[in-house]
Amino acid sequence: MTDIVDELKWRGLIALSTDEDALRKAFADGPVTFYCGFDPTAPSLHMGNLVQLITMRRIQDAGHFPLPLAGGATGLIGDPRPTSERTLNEPETVAAWAERFRGQFERYLDFEGPFAARIVNNLDWTSGLSAISLLRDIGKYFRVNTMIAKEAVARRLNSDAGISYTEFSYQVLQGMDYLELNRRYGCTLQTGGSDQWGNLTAGTELIRKAEGRVVHALGTPLVTKADGTKFGKTETGTLWLDPELTTPYAFYQFWLNADDRDVVSYLRIFTFRSQEEIAELERLTAEQPAARAAQRALAEDVTVLVHGQEQYASAVAASKALFGQGDLADLDAPTLAAAVAELPHVEVDELGLLVDLFAATGLVASKSAARRAVKEGGAYLNNQKIADEEAVPTEADLLHGRWLLLRRGKRSLAAVQLNRG
Repeated sequence: MTDIVDELKWRGLIALSTDEDALRKAFADGPVTFYCGFDPTAPSLHMGNLVQLITMRRIQDAGHFPLPLAGGATGLIGDPRPTSERTLNEPETVAAWAERFRGQFERYLDFEGPFAARIVNNLDWTSGLSAISLLRDIGKYFRVNTMIAKEAVARRLNSDAGISYTEFSYQVLQGMDYLELNRRYGCTLQTGGSDQWGNLTAGTELIRKAEGRVVHALGTPLVTKADGTKFGKTETGTLWLDPELTTPYAFYQFWLNADDRDVVSYLRIFTFRSQEEIAELERLTAEQPAARAAQRALAEDVTVLVHGQEQYASAVAASKALFGQGDLADLDAPTLAAAVAELPHVEVDELGLLVDLFAATGLVASKSAARRAVKEGGAYLNNQKIADEEAVPTEADLLHGRWLLLRRGKRSLAAVQLNRG
């Protein structure tokens, strides 16, 4: 596709737009300078942020200039959450997180090509701003009745928690960001999640009133899961882009385990594969679901994008080794630790009967069930079949001197970790 609006629509990335036809013309007349803001309210960007970063890269690749914004100022406040006030972080913490965001931006956007990205930080134009200047120069353009009608604010006003003036004023600061970027760089488009629509349009309205110019906003839909659970959430918490917070193995497994009902939409949103490639993967999912071709393609593309080819290869090797298709001894300790963390596991102070360990991990309901599994040839230690019901693992069986991998049948896995005191 040559029309970026058509491309974004096909990928399911346009939920809201101030004026789609006008935006299409602006892109055609381009190049357009556009921005998306990311508040450092945590030490890393997460999966929801990745939707925005990939959307920015698509628009950049179509010949437009991106301004990824680290919210050094807005991150000190935080946009209103649906239920309660945010905990305010120390300025030094927010500044450090904003700096970490810079490094993550550089992985997804091109900073050297003909449409090079430029990182901006809204603390640059707010740190020296006085309260009087904010109220006189910016606040006069905002109408309270409009502000309280914004969905995020209205929801909080109708809750028991209410809303503080601090969070109520967040939309003023985000609107000012758009105005400042418009003045400094000619920025005429802001992108963001559809849940941020009230904040996005605060900026378009401010520019219209203060400058008499029409600019654009584009809201992407919130990504959902077919089973109703929240996208980007796992049993261990949020899926982060930082490998220290979510291991590349856990990251890879998240995508590999995507539901058949979700995988095609994820391929459209999170990969750069063509319509033809995705259509073929959709066909394979319908005709040969057990092969999980679409999930494998998705897991490869997104893991390589976020963590690189080497970490992807390690995650694949670990996944295969866990199910007997590779040598567990070839896995390095960090990769094995990441894999174990994703499995049911128990910690023990000493090694005992394997049947006891099988029961302790929950792989079987009882010790007698474990003995039956051994008799039937369906119990494995480190991918080796267990033949003796009275078998006791030794130090030599411990992977990296610490872990045992237990398997019942082909797919049921658990781990034992020996505490070393």
